[in-house]
Amino acid sequence: MQHDKILILDLGSQYTQLIARRIRELNIYSEIHPYNKIPVIDESCKAVILSGSPFSVRDKNAPIPDLSNIKGKIPLLGICYGAQHLVHSFGGEVLPSNNREYGRANLSFVDQCSKLMKGVNIGSQVWMSHADTIADIPSNYQVLASTNIVNVAAYRIEMEKTYALQFHPEVYHSKDGKLILQNFLIDICGCNQDWTPAAFVKETVDGLKSKLADDKVVLGLSGGVDSTVAAVLLNRAIGENLHCIFVDNGLLRKGEFESVLEQYKGMGLNVKGIDSKDRFYDALSGISDPEKKRKAIGAMFIDVFEDESNKIKNVKWLAQGTIYPDVIESVSATGGPSQTIKSHHNVGGLPDYMKLNVVEPLKALFKDEVRRIGHSLKIDKKLLGRHPFPGPGLAIRILGDITHERVRILQEVDHIFISALISSSLYDKVWQAGAIFLPIQSVGVMGDERTYEHTVALRAVESTDGMTADWVHLPYKFLSKVSNDIINKVKGVNRVVYDISSKPPATIEWE
Repeated sequence: MQHDKILILDLGSQYTQLIARRIRELNIYSEIHPYNKIPVIDESCKAVILSGSPFSVRDKNAPIPDLSNIKGKIPLLGICYGAQHLVHSFGGEVLPSNNREYGRANLSFVDQCSKLMKGVNIGSQVWMSHADTIADIPSNYQVLASTNIVNVAAYRIEMEKTYALQFHPEVYHSKDGKLILQNFLIDICGCNQDWTPAAFVKETVDGLKSKLADDKVVLGLSGGVDSTVAAVLLNRAIGENLHCIFVDNGLLRKGEFESVLEQYKGMGLNVKGIDSKDRFYDALSGISDPEKKRKAIGAMFIDVFEDESNKIKNVKWLAQGTIYPDVIESVSATGGPSQTIKSHHNVGGLPDYMKLNVVEPLKALFKDEVRRIGHSLKIDKKLLGRHPFPGPGLAIRILGDITHERVRILQEVDHIFISALISSSLYDKVWQAGAIFLPIQSVGVMGDERTYEHTVALRAVESTDGMTADWVHLPYKFLSKVSNDIINKVKGVNRVVYDISSKPPATIEWE
């Protein structure tokens, strides 16, 4: 089935994938391509969107997309850098802003008669992220929205279906962002909303059947949402030719290895548990740098999977539950100029010496999309509702060296925290939660004795995609009880702190 398509040109923004995600939330198919590798614009392409960028339009090496076959011919939407490019390159002026325009802002003017801003009220919160500002627009440009600081927050070009937003409608903090995108895609572009979870499942399973045929595939299960959904999709496509491996790297949550294996019973999956704790601890010995930890863990996972795959005759593929946030924070998913935030152990393929090809059925999806797909596959709600957990496990929640004692402490702390969230009916209200072991010791008094022990941090955030997140306002009484339980029950901890930073500027994990 051919779906209507929205083409997103990646100019380097870390939010580019979020644009695709928001569009797919509206059941419209989207593709992302580098700005300098624009595909043929066929009849299925209903619009083009220009992303943001870490560059300034005034930079010598600023990305400049070729819009000769796009602008004025099909609907076009510029976002942030895209909006500035459409001014700078077509007769307007973009200048450095006196103040960096970053964070929440509110619209002080809205042209509610425009198709783009229909239903958006004055005062609507938007998210700005730019150091330049649009100083002057060509005469055929019409302002559609402003803030008290940013005069040209949105505009359209007369006699064209070309629109632009200085703010980011794709991020969580732009409260009417989804509505604005809907106005553009439905009312202006006339897109059909037929890109659904059911369509994704059918087309993905059919694609996997065609790609894999009778080949054998080995998949590393983690117990998380991503690998579980990937496993069920692959199982539907190739059945018994899928061999699942669950590796205990010694960095899982308390009791997780046993509980995950139990959860997979009855799902029709061929799962084998592998105890590799000692191998991972040896690989991490003496490593404190978070990036080196990730790479060491990734290399060891590859070694373990190679060993296990060699025990399976004629295995040809390694399956991974890689999703979009993994990719966009590691390297540009499209070959564009996106900046690297961190590497991920399951991103980047395999070394040349391995004979396995990689299949990643979920790499175009965000976490919430994966859950919707899982729901359509009728996967148990308990599995689908699990909080995200980093691939490298507790290794990146332990700042500094990895030791058996530090892992023990963090496992106990994390167990108390997560168990308390569940028993207090708070777990499902939190997108992700966990504990962090800090390389800090402080003085405490326990009984009549002076102590000099470790500090741990608790982290709980609310989000829809993992790209932006706000800290959760957990009840003080809850935090007080959890802190008291941790200090009383976990030997080696005498201080508990709660992280109240949002993403951005902080990340969800500490590392």
